[in-house]
Amino acid sequence: MTKATKLLTALPPPRRERLLSLATEVSFPEDSRIFEAGDTADRFWVVRSGAVSLVQQVTPVQRVTVASLGAGDLLGWSWLFPPHRWDFGAEAFSPVRAYEFDAASVLELCEEDPALGLQLVRVIAEILAHRLELTRGRLMEHFSVHKRASG
Repeated sequence: MTKATKLLTALPPPRRERLLSLATEVSFPEDSRIFEAGDTADRFWVVRSGAVSLVQQVTPVQRVTVASLGAGDLLGWSWLFPPHRWDFGAEAFSPVRAYEFDAASVLELCEEDPALGLQLVRVIAEILAHRLELTRGRLMEHFSVHKRASG
């Protein structure tokens, strides 16, 4: 399994600095909801410290953690893809500090600097591919455990 790509460290320093010029430092207290599935995705974050759980509402009362994110991880990619709605919810598992980016400002920067835009999309695609690989592994493990338990 490959190591997770970190958005900011994957960009060359000059492009990283251009992107960071749009960042706002934010914090979320432990157990706070950062965003809800279905809400408008108009921003994203890079976690600086703490832990974030991506959660899926399975029933009206049950949520399942589908991924855990930590320092350096990208939180949120739905801002890139129509209909620009969050697919999952996100909760602060511990106190979290993060860089917050306004999606419209980042997209404008990418139009001004197409090379930065291409690099950003490639890095995000690599991050998504890695998370998909992890999810696939978890699902295979989950179903093999259940198959053994019922067989």
